[in-house]
Formats: sequence, C-alpha cells, structure tokens
Amino acid sequence: MNFGLDRLLSDGALRAPLKGRRVALLAHPASVTKDLSHAVDALAACPEIALSAAFGPQHGMKGDLQDNMMESPDYRDPVHGIPVFSLYGEVRRPRDEWMETFDVVLIDLQDLGCRIYTYVTTLLYVLEAAAKHGKTVWVLDRPNPAGRPVEGLTLRPGYESFVGAGPMPMRHGMTMGELGLWFIDQFKLDVEYRVIEMQGWAPEQGPGFGWPLGERSWVNPSPNAPNLSMARAYAGTVMLEGATLSEGRGTTRPLELFGAPDIDARGVIAEMRALAPDWLTGCILRDMWFEPTFHKHVGKLCHGVQIHVDLPAYDHAAFRPWRVQALGFKAIRRLYPDYDLWRDFPYEYAFGKLPIDVINGGPGLREWVDDPAAKPADLDATTKPDEAAWEETRRPFLLY
Repeated sequence: MNFGLDRLLSDGALRAPLKGRRVALLAHPASVTKDLSHAVDALAACPEIALSAAFGPQHGMKGDLQDNMMESPDYRDPVHGIPVFSLYGEVRRPRDEWMETFDVVLIDLQDLGCRIYTYVTTLLYVLEAAAKHGKTVWVLDRPNPAGRPVEGLTLRPGYESFVGAGPMPMRHGMTMGELGLWFIDQFKLDVEYRVIEMQGWAPEQGPGFGWPLGERSWVNPSPNAPNLSMARAYAGTVMLEGATLSEGRGTTRPLELFGAPDIDARGVIAEMRALAPDWLTGCILRDMWFEPTFHKHVGKLCHGVQIHVDLPAYDHAAFRPWRVQALGFKAIRRLYPDYDLWRDFPYEYAFGKLPIDVINGGPGLREWVDDPAAKPADLDATTKPDEAAWEETRRPFLLY
C-alpha cells in the first residue's frame, strides 16, 4: 500500500498544482516515506516543490521532548535553511506572520486514532488559521493504527481543550484526512482543502487492522509511542495521565501498563475480572513489576498490570481499551476506597478542571469510578449512545 506522502512523491500529476507556490510542511519524526526518508528531505528533493517553511507539533519536529507541556523552540533547519516554527512552544496556534511564509501547507502527521492525541487539535488550529489567511491545506493521509472501532464518551460542551478539539469520542476511528473533512463541516470553515489519499489501506483486514504489517516500519510519532501495542491501548491508558498511577513512563513499555508502589496488581486484576469480564475480551492482563527511571514514582518498585493485545491475535473490534482502563480505575477504587487516585494540576493548559475530566471531555468517567453504587452497565448506558451517534456522524466523511 502507499501512504499519501509516497503517492505525492511518485505522481507528478498530484504535485503539479504545487508548482510555483510556496510550500510548508507540518511533520514529526514519523513523517517518513516507505524507505524511511523523512518528508522534509524527500519533498526538498522534488524540483516542483519549493519548501519555504516547516512546522513541528507537540514533542517537536525532532520528537525529542518526552513529557507533556515541554515546549519546543523555533529554529532554522540546518540542512535546508528554512524556518521551523513550533506549534507547541509559546503558542499552539500558528502566528499570523508565520502564515505569510507559504501558500500551501502539507500536513503529514502519523496519528494514533485517539481524540486526546494533540496532533488532532493541531490539525484543526492549522485549518482555522488557513481559513483566516486564505491558505491551502493538503493532508498527506496515513493509517489510523487503531482502525475503525469507536469507543468512549463524547466530549461535552465546555470541555474543549488542546486534547479535546471537538465533540468526538476518545477512539474516533478516522484518519487525519477524514478528520479534516469533519472539522471543516463541524466548524464551518471556508478553506481550500485536499486529501492525498492512501492506496490500499484495509482497516478491517487482519492481522494489522489498520496498520500494514510487514510493509511499513513503525516510527515513533511521539517519544512514548514505541510500538503498535501502545497505539492500540492508548485510547484507554492515556487516561492514566490524569491519575496518580504510573502509565509506565520511564520504562520500555509506556502506556501499555499501569501500577503504583501501593497497590496489589493481582488483586486489581481479580477485581476487574469479577466486575466486568466481558470488558476484558481481546486482551490478557498480566501482573508485573517495574521501576520508573523518570516521571511518576521514579525509582520506586511498582506492582502493575500490563495489557497484552496480541494473543492469540489482535482483534480490534473485541479489544476495548477505554473500558479496560476504566475498569482498572473502578477496581482500585473498590479495593482502596480512599486511594488518592486523581491528579490535580493544569493539564495541557486547561485550568480549573481535573486532568481526568479534561482527558475524558467531561466528568462522567470520574463520577462513575467514584460512585460506589455505579456498575459497569451504568457506564455502558451513557457511553453506547455516544458511540452509536458518532458512527453516524462520521459516516459522510470516511474516505476508505
């Protein structure tokens, strides 16, 4: 199969409209061709394309900054001599003067298929700026490695943030190109927009279910996105960023596990199985030990739960990561009623709200966890209508 970048590079007819126009690129470390050349180098080598600027999202064009809220500076590309502007530095929206450095911006970002992954919001902000300044946006489309399934509560009004661009569920099941179409419709943007579609993407086909296994190498789109297992679990494990539990940052398996020095992981797994065994289909939970080298519980031995999704084979429809992690929280709350579970700080520049609520786009998940009387069926009763509604909402914008 071919990603959008590869198609653009191989097809002169696709590149023709770019001739004579100044071109900017929004990219990160995973913005690579099939042979692993970076997009900025590959595009700069095309005689029809005049690169005039580049943009880096959260974690930077180089992908060197580990944690959230670590800002990247602007700089000049040492090879190509173009300015590289940071969309996660002093600002998260493009400055007006930056928009005057190009005519067309190519967006080539590998997403994880999760609302909270900030590249989704950066896409919206660039579309809004392009509409304001009369610029053209092309998305060079890439696979959603979590495939088409939908899961989670829809973001509620008033909970919009840099990790919540609009009223979508946590696991949205769309590509970046498709999300751009939805954003334009949702926010009534007047912008010239084009998607360079993939060829041969089969999101419902195993064993990859969204990722072309054996055809493409996985390159980290952010420092703690090291493999497909993480990408598949992320729509659930990202909620740990709003909890005092470690999500495995500072280990070699970030965002595939959770734990702390003061929990009994075997007891947590047993409680999860007792509460909602049907929520655990598509994965195997294994208790394990880890000691983070940085971040939460650094240098402390933690008892944890690792979420394995590859045995006997990955099934993206059966595995429901958001529910698995919700169940982990619920089990800990039942076993340790007074556990200090929720962090409190300005998560991703959202002030006055608990991080867990910012992440989930509302308080519903946290309230369900903390309510001793609330059962798994109660969370399903709220979530399933949201999921069904999103399936219908997104349908007109699907390209594959």
